[in-house]
Amino acid sequence: MKGPLYLAWKYLRYHRGRTLVLILSVSLTIFIPLALNQLVRKGAELLTERAERTPLLVGAKGSETELCLGALYFRDPPQNQIPYTEIDTVLQMQNVEVLPLHFPFQVGDYRIVGTVNNYLDFRGLQLASGRSFALLGECVLGSTAASSLGISVGDQVISTPSGAFDIAGSFPLKMDVVGILKEQGTPDDEAVFTDIKTSWVIAGLAHGHEDVVNATSDSLLLEKNDTMAIASSAVLSYTEITDENRHSFHFHGDMHTFPLNAIIVIPGDRQTSAIIRGRYQSREDDVQMLVPQQVISGLVDTLFSIRNLLLLASILLGLATFTILALVFNLSRKLRARELITMQKIGGSKAVIRQLLGLEMLIILICSAIIAMVFTFVLQTVGLRALETFIT
Repeated sequence: MKGPLYLAWKYLRYHRGRTLVLILSVSLTIFIPLALNQLVRKGAELLTERAERTPLLVGAKGSETELCLGALYFRDPPQNQIPYTEIDTVLQMQNVEVLPLHFPFQVGDYRIVGTVNNYLDFRGLQLASGRSFALLGECVLGSTAASSLGISVGDQVISTPSGAFDIAGSFPLKMDVVGILKEQGTPDDEAVFTDIKTSWVIAGLAHGHEDVVNATSDSLLLEKNDTMAIASSAVLSYTEITDENRHSFHFHGDMHTFPLNAIIVIPGDRQTSAIIRGRYQSREDDVQMLVPQQVISGLVDTLFSIRNLLLLASILLGLATFTILALVFNLSRKLRARELITMQKIGGSKAVIRQLLGLEMLIILICSAIIAMVFTFVLQTVGLRALETFIT
């Protein structure tokens, strides 16, 4: 056994180019179905875990998947919105908690989530430093957002304009960072949390004005005396909320009509959940209530169906690879006919020759399996983290 193994190893080393191609081909054939299965399984876990922790979701009628991905993972918000008064409709039920969400704006690449402090408790979010938001214009950053932006408590962040020509609508707002959250490994790490009213300020639904009577620049005034000041059109809305001007901010119109992207509904028990779902099913307006777990489960089922098709394709690819591998060894045996005859003449039996050829194939399979295991390990330590970041 030792002699044929030595000869097989030397032969493969001498033809290292061909050997390397065969090893890589076989290793990828083994690795692809393993990787595909792990990626789909991990993706399903990430998708379903957050959905299972969210009992009910209220939003505008439309794509249920879009609503769930937006409200749970802070992807692009649904195109349609619901009025704030929908909260009052939900609260008509006893033993129910509601968490409003308004998230059409961003700070750079990170979503601004207008909500209430109870949302942080609901998701189990803990502060690494600072405190939670309490006043208009304050915000709390997730760990990833804070690290990427280089922000710490006491700094300020500015919302990204919704469009270059959005003159009458939303405008950049400078917010005070009062807290940084601990890393959770969830989409909350990449969010900027603020009060729902602050997100409405960004939307242009509220603003404050300068004290034009005490304005230092007379260019802002058309007329001024001891009792009266007439301001020119140069008086602009504030883009920063401070202790000095916070009291001047006011909202226009009925706040109950202000927009929300979604409402997380937390019923106290199963009976309450069943009753409130029944009430929404009988409604014929533009509002819907859904169970995120059911919606995401449907999405996950689709993922597994696609995985099964890809696994079938991988199996067919593997059969083709091993067929080619067998053909290569068969052709190699014919090309080595003189070499094998010489081996027989110097005393090598047919059994030893078969053993030599078998060991060559075995070495290639073992090396391929080792490389596939290394690829799989790298996927588990690096690739799945990248997948988690991508999904969340």
